[in-house]
Amino acid sequence: MRSNKVLLLLTWLALLGLWRVDGALAQDETVVRLVYFYRDDCPHCITTLNEVLIPLQVEYDRRLEMKLVQFHDPAQPGGIDPDKYALLLQAEELFGVAPEERGIPMLVVGGEVLIGEEEIRERLRCVLETCLGGQGTSWPAIPGLESVPIYGQGGSALSLQPLLSAEAEACAPAEPVCEPAAPPIWAAYFYQVGCQECSRAESDIQYMRHLYPQLLVEEFNINERVDLARWLAARVGREQELHTPAVFIGDDALIGEKEITPANLEKLLSKYLSTGAARFWKDAELPEISLPELMTVVVAGLVDGLNPCAFATLIFFVSYLAFTGRKGKAVLAVGGAFTLGVFLAYTLVGIGLWQVLKRVPYYTTLGRWAIGLTALLCGALAILSFLDYLKARRGALKDMVLVMPEGLRRRVHTIIRHTGNSRVFALVALPVGVVISLLELACTGQIYLPTIIFVMSKPELRVQAFSFLVLYNLMFILPLVVVFVLAYLGTSSLQLGLFLRRHTAATKLGTALLFTALAAWLVVSVVV
Repeated sequence: MRSNKVLLLLTWLALLGLWRVDGALAQDETVVRLVYFYRDDCPHCITTLNEVLIPLQVEYDRRLEMKLVQFHDPAQPGGIDPDKYALLLQAEELFGVAPEERGIPMLVVGGEVLIGEEEIRERLRCVLETCLGGQGTSWPAIPGLESVPIYGQGGSALSLQPLLSAEAEACAPAEPVCEPAAPPIWAAYFYQVGCQECSRAESDIQYMRHLYPQLLVEEFNINERVDLARWLAARVGREQELHTPAVFIGDDALIGEKEITPANLEKLLSKYLSTGAARFWKDAELPEISLPELMTVVVAGLVDGLNPCAFATLIFFVSYLAFTGRKGKAVLAVGGAFTLGVFLAYTLVGIGLWQVLKRVPYYTTLGRWAIGLTALLCGALAILSFLDYLKARRGALKDMVLVMPEGLRRRVHTIIRHTGNSRVFALVALPVGVVISLLELACTGQIYLPTIIFVMSKPELRVQAFSFLVLYNLMFILPLVVVFVLAYLGTSSLQLGLFLRRHTAATKLGTALLFTALAAWLVVSVVV
């Protein structure tokens, strides 16, 4: 009797276990199918694939199937696989994606369309869980999609090796070896690094190059050629609307992701099929650098070099050289090394600021706000400098506001004393110049940063920004060179100190006028 009960219990347990296994299998049969459209040279696309899709494939295993539609193909005319790109266009039409919403990467799952890395990251897992909790999903009814391989339960295994991210910087195509028989249609395309809308616009343009071999495209990073972009936008009366992506052909322009669509591009190209469109921007009459703009940079560097913060440090440096008994050529050797250190430090700091500010879109509303805020800063510094001028005239130098903080001044003097005792001071003077320059930035940077922003805000100056950076720093070290030459000729630190006291008021007045000029220039840049 007991054996029968045990047998009956084991039978029930087996049936219960089988039910649970069957339930698990039934649950595993729920499959979600998604289609991912991307380019292998799009950083956002590759990041999404590596950090979102591949981990989800590992997590959900057989319950997730994917079709990857990669439509970039450098071997094809225009760099686009037309058949795969047509799948993307059909998917957008099928799901009613508005022109301004178009972008890559794009993912289709369960009747939903997710566009862009951010949206895919935020919403995909929730969509998958919803679909897996129901009946799963089928493949979208996109004509031709059946030829794309399946990764997951129904197809080959997806390689879990992350794809390498492509270079974000696009390159302008080289001159064609031979032109097509039809009249060439030249287009100027402006993009911005890291712009998702630009990646999609570039795909549309390359697709058009496949359909229209006579389309020749020259690409420009707008942060490097904003002068040309503004000239082209002004030529068609759309300077105030300028932003990336932007395409200029003949007398027409398409600006923004809402305008740059295959339909609009094809309509525009049809207009120039018989006549072609010249590469007229090659001989563009771009704004030239004006003498006031050039002199603003020159005077800014010179005034910064005469800044009481820097000049007072320089006098202490010369006095300490005299205290340690260094004269003649030793002063020139130490002074030359120190000056070179200052020049290198300021130039490298300027290059770093320049590279950061290069990415600020000064031609957009955000850029104009940045320029406007800098103008306000210059206005405030002009007022403070003028107040310091009034204090300097009364002899109240210690009451000035725009001076080096006392803590930094003591640290600078300590560095000079500790290194000044070295027998090879001429060798260590260069790194000393670097360190002291970085410490002085708290005071001298008040002129340096606004000047760099001024250069970057002027299209005609921006193209030669590095040259102006070097020019500024040459002017900045000019007072250093003069002082060390005077010290070599016998001028004492006491005489230099008297010179500083006598001319501090004039220097502060010049600084106030400089900040006023910078503020005015920046306001003009925003308004015009």
